[in-house]
Amino acid sequence: MLIQKIEEFSRLQDYMLAAEKETNVYKLMLTRYRDLKAILTGIGVNLEDIDRVKA
Repeated sequence: MLIQKIEEFSRLQDYMLAAEKETNVYKLMLTRYRDLKAILTGIGVNLEDIDRVKA
């Protein structure tokens, strides 16, 4: 499960960096990004090196 969440976090960041920030799709991705960030942080994953969006 942990590896899947990290992979999803990474993939989602790729999509977010390619998307226009003003779109509804970006806003939906931002919500998921924040959810994943909270989950990963909560289980002790250091996001310092893998967080490229930093939103």
